[in-house]
Amino acid sequence: MSSGLSSLDLGIVALYAVGLFTLALWVSREKSGHDKNTEDYFLASKSLPWWAIGASLIAANISAEQIIGMSGSGYAIGLAISSYEWMAALTLILVGKFMLPVFLKRGIYTMPQYLEQRYNHQVRIVMAVFWLGVYVFVNLTSVLWLGALAINSITGLSMEYGLIGLGVFALAYSLFGGLKAVAMTDIIQVVLLVFGGLMITYLALDLLGEGNALGGFGVLMDRAPEKFDMILSSDNPHYASLPGISVLVGGLWVMNFSYWGFNQYIIQRALAAKDIDEARKGIAFAAYLKLLMPLIIVVPGIAAFLLYPDLPKSDLAYPQLMQLVPHGLRGLVFAALIAAIVSSLASMANSVSTIATMDLYRSIKPDTSQHDLVKYGRIVSCVAMAIAMLAARPLLGSLDQAFQYIQEFTGFFTPGICVIFILGMFWKKTTAGGALTAVLGSFILSVVFWLAWPSLPFMDRVGLVFVLCALGAVVVSLMQGNRAQDSASDIKMTAADFKTKPVFDVAAIGIVVILVGLYAAWW
Repeated sequence: MSSGLSSLDLGIVALYAVGLFTLALWVSREKSGHDKNTEDYFLASKSLPWWAIGASLIAANISAEQIIGMSGSGYAIGLAISSYEWMAALTLILVGKFMLPVFLKRGIYTMPQYLEQRYNHQVRIVMAVFWLGVYVFVNLTSVLWLGALAINSITGLSMEYGLIGLGVFALAYSLFGGLKAVAMTDIIQVVLLVFGGLMITYLALDLLGEGNALGGFGVLMDRAPEKFDMILSSDNPHYASLPGISVLVGGLWVMNFSYWGFNQYIIQRALAAKDIDEARKGIAFAAYLKLLMPLIIVVPGIAAFLLYPDLPKSDLAYPQLMQLVPHGLRGLVFAALIAAIVSSLASMANSVSTIATMDLYRSIKPDTSQHDLVKYGRIVSCVAMAIAMLAARPLLGSLDQAFQYIQEFTGFFTPGICVIFILGMFWKKTTAGGALTAVLGSFILSVVFWLAWPSLPFMDRVGLVFVLCALGAVVVSLMQGNRAQDSASDIKMTAADFKTKPVFDVAAIGIVVILVGLYAAWW
C-alpha cells in the first residue's frame, strides 16, 4: 500500500464527521418541553418524506459488507454478483406493491410485532430473540470488521482502534435523535457514497484505458470476458456461489424478500413514512439506486482483478483502488466509505434497540413510561455495539470473501422467515404452529442439507428449504384445524389497499425494462 491519507485528507474526513454530527443534532431537535416518545425515536414521528426513505434504505444497505465485500466478490467472481443488486430492485417494487400496505395498515413498530398480531405472542418472542442475535452477531459484526479492515488497509490504523472508532462514531450521531437523525443524515451519506464510488470506478477504468475510461471498460471485457457472465455455467469455479439460472428463478428471491421485505433495519424506514404513497415513492427511488450500485461497487472489483492480480485477499480490492485517488479527493472518497459504514451501523443499532425495547422489554414491563422506553432503547444500542466490537475478530477474522459467508449463514434462516410472512399475509389458515414449524424446520433442514449434500449450492439449498418449510407449515396448519386464525381477520385487506398510483406503476415498468436489457446484454 502507498501513503494512505495526507493531512488534507484527514482534515476533510474530520470536517465530514463534525458536519454529520452537527446535522444529526439539528434534525433531532425538539420543541421546548417535548420529550421524545417511542414513535419519535423509533419511527421518526412517522414523518419521513419519500426522498429520505429511499436514500436511507440505500445507506442502511450499502455498507462495508457491500462496498468491500461485493468488490471482493467482483474481483473473485465478476459481474454475476450484481444479481444481488439488480434483482433487489425488482424485489423492492414487489414489496412496495404487496407487502408494505399490510404492515402500514397494522400500524406496527417491528416485524415481531406483526407476527404477534398475525399469530401469537410466542412467535413474536421467538423471532425477536432470533433477530437480535443475527443483527448483533452477523450484521453489526460484519460491517464493523470489514469497515475496520478498510481503514487498516488505507491508513494503517489498527483493527481494534478501527472497530472502536466506527462503533463510537455511529452511536455519537444517532443515539440522541433515533431514526430521524439516521434517516435525514443518510441523504448526505448517499450523495458521498455515489460520488466516491463513481470516482473510484472512473479512475480504475481510466488507468486501464490509458486515459480513456470508456476504453478501459472495453479493456475489461476483452481481457477478462469470464468476469462478465451474468449466468454462470456449471463448470464455473464459482457456480456454488451463483448457481446459474437459479439466480433468476430460485433461492435469491427468498434471500431478497427476507432482506427487503421482512428485515427490521430496512423496512423500518418505510414504516416511518407519513402515508403509503410516500413510502412507495421512497421504495421506487431506492430501487433505481440499486440498479446503479454495481457500477460503484462491482465494476471496481473487476478492474482490480486486472490491475492487482496478486492481492492476498479479494476483499482488499477496494482499499487498494482507493490509492489511485489523489490526495484531497482521497479524503472525500474515504469519507464516503466511512459514511456508508456508519450509516449502516447506526441503522442496525437503532433497529436492535427497537426490537429489544418494543418486543421484549415492553412485554415484560408493559407499564413503562415513554421516556423510560426511549432511555432503555439507547442503552441497548450501546450494549449491542460493544458486544459486536468484541465478537468481530473471532467471527470474521479468518474469512476471505466475507460477503459470501454472510449470505450463506443467513441462508440457514431466511427460508423459514419468508414462509411465515408470505403465508401469514396471503393464506388465512396459517396457524402459529405452522409458523413455528417453518422457523424450526428452516434451520434443521438447512443444516441437514449442508452436511449431507455439501455440493448443493447454498442458493439452491435456500430455495429447496423454502419449499419444504412452506409444505410443512401448510400441513401443520391444516392438522391444527383447517381454520383461519382469528387474528388474521382483525384488519381486512381489500384490492384497493394494493392499488398503486401511476407514478409508482411507471417506475415499476421502468425497472423491468432496464433489468431485461441488462441481462440480455450479459447473458
